[in-house]
Amino acid sequence: MANFGIRFFICNLIICVIISMLLIAKQALKAYLTNRMQFNLWFLLLGLLTVPFIPLCPTPFSQIFLLLGTLKNAATSNATAIAKSTGNVNMSGTVKQMNDFALSVSRKTPSIIGLILCDVWLIGILAMILLVIKSKSRLNALKKSALPLQSKDARILYNNCLSELKIKKYIPIYSTAFLKSPIIVGLWKPCIYLPIHLISDFNATDMRYMLLHELQHYKHKDALANYLMNLFGVLYWFNPFVWYALKEMRNDRELACDTSVLKMLEEADYEDYGNTLINFAEKVSLTPFPFTAGISGSMKQMKKRIMNISSYKKPTVWRKLKGFTAFTVIAVILMGLTPMLSTYAADQNHYNWSINSEKISTIDLSAYFGEYEGSFVLYDQKDDMWSIYDMDHATLRTAPDSTYKIYDALFGLEEGIITPNDSFMAWNGSDYPFEAWKADQNLYSAMQSSVNWYFGEIDNRLGTSAIRDYVKKIEYGNESINADLSSYWMQSSLKISPVEQVELLTSLYNNDLDFIPENINAVKDSICLFSSEDKNFYGKTGTGRIDGQDVNGWFIGFACTNGNTYFFATNIQNDTNATGSNATEITKSILSDMNIWTSHTFGM
Repeated sequence: MANFGIRFFICNLIICVIISMLLIAKQALKAYLTNRMQFNLWFLLLGLLTVPFIPLCPTPFSQIFLLLGTLKNAATSNATAIAKSTGNVNMSGTVKQMNDFALSVSRKTPSIIGLILCDVWLIGILAMILLVIKSKSRLNALKKSALPLQSKDARILYNNCLSELKIKKYIPIYSTAFLKSPIIVGLWKPCIYLPIHLISDFNATDMRYMLLHELQHYKHKDALANYLMNLFGVLYWFNPFVWYALKEMRNDRELACDTSVLKMLEEADYEDYGNTLINFAEKVSLTPFPFTAGISGSMKQMKKRIMNISSYKKPTVWRKLKGFTAFTVIAVILMGLTPMLSTYAADQNHYNWSINSEKISTIDLSAYFGEYEGSFVLYDQKDDMWSIYDMDHATLRTAPDSTYKIYDALFGLEEGIITPNDSFMAWNGSDYPFEAWKADQNLYSAMQSSVNWYFGEIDNRLGTSAIRDYVKKIEYGNESINADLSSYWMQSSLKISPVEQVELLTSLYNNDLDFIPENINAVKDSICLFSSEDKNFYGKTGTGRIDGQDVNGWFIGFACTNGNTYFFATNIQNDTNATGSNATEITKSILSDMNIWTSHTFGM
């Protein structure tokens, strides 16, 4: 809840920017957008205001198209991907052990600021609910005091208005002494309430215009808009930008309703409709009731509506087309901002993968993963094809843990902290939980035993600035490096997806990263697990351990066999027992069943 408080606060800052953009767009395109379109634009904003409360990460547009493209091949790819054979691998060679050592980190305690923000927000919501209940009780009292409309002339006029709008459902109409302007109330059982002074000073023209206005609210389901506006007014009680936007939405609703009435009238009647608003401008007032719609408004709003009426012209087909185009452009832009408002995405962001969907086949490997959530990603370099299990998790970024040491070593080599010929570092005698760490190390032994202090020393000599530069250069995941050099890659700020792991391994193998070739080869040698004359297997594990529980397991690498290279990344997640070793076992089984690497050659 504390994390939500912080992220919700950040989302509101973004919402303020979005509202400002929407207001500017509406003003700039006002000449093209009809009043109804301008009102409907606010529903897009209401949709965005729901995003922070949805516990899912909205999928970026590129991912949507990618998923749609892969679905059409899913049925055949499931059967063919596993059956694909590269030939039986019959070989002899050196098998090397990769140890899966990991230190436990503590889960961060909830932010005090986040808890305070959450508590204040909830208290404010409670206060707003009490105000709504109070207003609702006043509305209920008004309903009880109201009487069915008695005026025969008014009832005949009302029935004519229903027929004029082709409304078949009869909407009850009442009169009351507790209103200054007409209102329509109710979503499922709507009712119209008229102030007695309008009936006693009966004017058929003015009454008709007012009834048409209220019935237009019914016809366009404005009662639902009222409920939504009140809901978001409660949820965002603290955000002045949202309150201003909701006020503008109510104003645009009345302008849209006026326009709907004007469409029914002859041009000569526009002035009469405007005069009706002028004649009653001092009598009508803002309704104090929630969940209602009416002809009322402030004097400033009335002036705006009268100016709109005086300048109104029925839109041409060309204007409607331009308005629809402008509306679509604004809608697409706002929808594109949706992922920024997800409180889930703020914590667990996805990699925005741009790739031709025809190069991807989806495979069902759920039987291998069992109780684990996660994914398997395989890239066939020769055929330039991807095989993926669980696309959502394949693009979900999570902590790299010890798999990051591949690139940390490369950075150290590039800076000359270690060299391919001299990577020795002496143990300082400190006590560590693993015996293998209590010894002098070189790059190979440190990588095989995943020795944290060795790579920590590289980081200390590199410094935060250099690390950030290198991480940015190779575009490593989210490129987020915090100030704690001892743990930024262990369930902390730095995150990467399985797809990105494979893309980086491919770049490493082909030296597309523009590093010194001897340094690339030194890193490759340090993660080599099997070597023979013409076949080699490389890999690195990683385990994320929080409060003693293994929650995040990795095994990434590549296999060179039969004139081809296969790059892979397996990630598993669970509340416990999600280790790099278990990710390795899953990978071994999958690669063996795909005939990419036979099981008897695995010794990791």
